[in-house]
Amino acid sequence: MIKVAAIQIWHDDKDTNEDRIARAEKLIDSAADCNLIVLPELWYVGVWSYDVYPQSSEKIPGPVVSRIAEKARKLNAYILAGSIIERDGDNLHNTAVMLDPRGKVMATYHKMHLIGAMGAKEPEMFKPGDKLVAVKTELGVLGLSVCYDLRFPEFFRKLVIQHGVEIFLHPTAWPLARLDDLRAYCHVRASENQCFLISADVGGNNRDNPFAGHSAIVDPWGKRLASAGLYERVVKAEIDLSEVHQARQMLPLLKDRRLPV
Repeated sequence: MIKVAAIQIWHDDKDTNEDRIARAEKLIDSAADCNLIVLPELWYVGVWSYDVYPQSSEKIPGPVVSRIAEKARKLNAYILAGSIIERDGDNLHNTAVMLDPRGKVMATYHKMHLIGAMGAKEPEMFKPGDKLVAVKTELGVLGLSVCYDLRFPEFFRKLVIQHGVEIFLHPTAWPLARLDDLRAYCHVRASENQCFLISADVGGNNRDNPFAGHSAIVDPWGKRLASAGLYERVVKAEIDLSEVHQARQMLPLLKDRRLPV
């Protein structure tokens, strides 16, 4: 059995980045019994705080990643440090950072799908990624995604078909107005690909935009094992990867798949 956790962090614009980092560290400590921990998207700065993106950016590993890496070492756990604003020359990326139990950066994923609808400005701020990222560990094969990626089923299907992913890790900062979509997509992406899915969201409000919360851990049948409400919380569950392989044997969706000409 693998113990996993999704860290749901509360956002208040009155807080500083340092306030949020310190709170995240305490929440991570409360998941000290877990082997795998996932943080949300841009949790330390706020996805709508576009004006502070440049000064909140860092090279990898930088100050924010290093703080979370220290927790990975202390807890001897894999931690997806949510996503951070990565500075790469003249470009900024919305980057998910995977840390191993020694605190080393195992992999980075540049968010591929950037949302420019409904007031969002990601395409103006970030350079999109163009590569899928999967990480092989003794816990299983982990597939990385960020927020808006969840709306694109082919993204997750390719992670499974091409890379053999067994657990989707999904840091997000999903809007409250689209909560029903978030819950539905988390269940469907897990079920249609017969994978576990760990989604870590933000609670609270950023620049008058309320977040959905409802971080969740979903099994390969699309059943919710654990979830949060709107407020700050650590969501935990025990998962067994044999359930992935059992589900794929009992209902061979991937083998039965046919593509129309």
